Amino acid sequence: AMEGGPSARIREGDCAVLKRDEVFKAVSVLRRRKIIFEKQWFYLDNAIGHIYGTTFEVTSGGNLQPKQEVEETTTETKEAGTDNRNIVDDGKSQKLTHDDIKALKDKGIKGQEIVQQLIENSTTFRDKTEFAQDKYIKKKKKKYEAVITIVKPSTRILSTMYYAREPGKINHLRYDTLAQMLTLGNIHAGNKMIVMETCAGLVLGAVMERMGGYGSIIQMYPGGGPVRAATGCFGFPKPFFDNLHEFPLSKVQSLLSGTFTTETLPADPEENALVEDESNGLSEEKQTSLQETEEEPTTEAAMEINPTEEQDMMDINAEDVEFKENKEKENKENVREKQIKQWERRKKLLEAAALLREKNADGLIVASKFHPTPLLLSLLEFVAPSRPFVVYCQYKEPLLECYTKLRERGGVINLKLSETWLRNYQVLPDRSHPKLTMSGGGGYLLSGITVVLDKGKSDSSNSEALKMEEPSSKRCKLQDLPC
Repeated sequence: AMEGGPSARIREGDCAVLKRDEVFKAVSVLRRRKIIFEKQWFYLDNAIGHIYGTTFEVTSGGNLQPKQEVEETTTETKEAGTDNRNIVDDGKSQKLTHDDIKALKDKGIKGQEIVQQLIENSTTFRDKTEFAQDKYIKKKKKKYEAVITIVKPSTRILSTMYYAREPGKINHLRYDTLAQMLTLGNIHAGNKMIVMETCAGLVLGAVMERMGGYGSIIQMYPGGGPVRAATGCFGFPKPFFDNLHEFPLSKVQSLLSGTFTTETLPADPEENALVEDESNGLSEEKQTSLQETEEEPTTEAAMEINPTEEQDMMDINAEDVEFKENKEKENKENVREKQIKQWERRKKLLEAAALLREKNADGLIVASKFHPTPLLLSLLEFVAPSRPFVVYCQYKEPLLECYTKLRERGGVINLKLSETWLRNYQVLPDRSHPKLTMSGGGGYLLSGITVVLDKGKSDSSNSEALKMEEPSSKRCKLQDLPC
């Protein structure tokens, strides 16, 4: 099967998105794993090998079967009423009871036939207007026809899914606002981007998708490590992650002031000399010290409690000797593994620091729950001049403050604060209209372009020079012009 492309096939271990009407859910494609979606349970085994975008029907036993396109069986002379004013919803119009429907289902009768039966047994169906009839059929189909489409994840699909399912996780970043960010940030292959986001990795994934695996990304993260739950849903190939670096926000100031070291990571660099013989010696030393510290507290605690318990402790300790020896072997390996991990972490951190130190990033994207001003003022230092930056915030006020601060500081042009407005339409013959539910707000964006910040002249001297110039009939003196 082709990798990517329109006819990509569903494979085991893929990330896929289930779609039913306008509802999406991201799942991993695994065999014999029960999946519950929209009150339906099923297994994805049968979907493996089919092309993405295939629509399946859930049959008995939760198996998926590709849905055959059936011609809509519409009776030619459709009987319909002129209006719905005489129809009373008293719950008595449907002759089929709940048990009848269950019996039909148990017989293995398909959803389409159940819907047909419901129509035939409805006393009011014929009096409804054509539109109402369509609506009725649509509603019943949704309930009784178990169809599911499996689609390939993309920025559009995942951002729609997150916005509908768990908007809080992505700071209520609406999909059209995300699209604006990617455009304003001029994101394309070969860029060197700085991304600071707390949107579960959705914005990061969107940037990675646009860059197509070319260029590099440095993700700035708060706390212990970057969160990339949504990034994993995209199903990017391994090479996409080769040029993805991460750097902790807590170290940005030290990097800017030139005091940055990796020493403050747990474990000292001396311990990390990964030369075979040395590190073995080290891990033994470390081992003994570990055991000492482990043993001391227990005996002390025993002293405090009472002598009889101490006796028990000693018996237990005697039994434990054998167990301890095995444990020691394990521990040695663990310590060694830990050292390798730490060494790798440190190496990655130094690589990211080196990339940032070049101060030549091609753009900056910020979408987080933190106040944008301090973030932006420090992160803009790493961006080359004449490059775009975009900041998302769920609220307008922090961005207004950010706008003012940037204006005072200088070094940016083309500052714009914007909000995108989104309205969904139902498009159907004779009844196209805006949907009743409209999104209240998709958040706000502050965008701009960096320019060289002339550090020589501070703002105050600059404004004084302007004041001096003003009165002299506002003429532009030749000798004052820069050569």
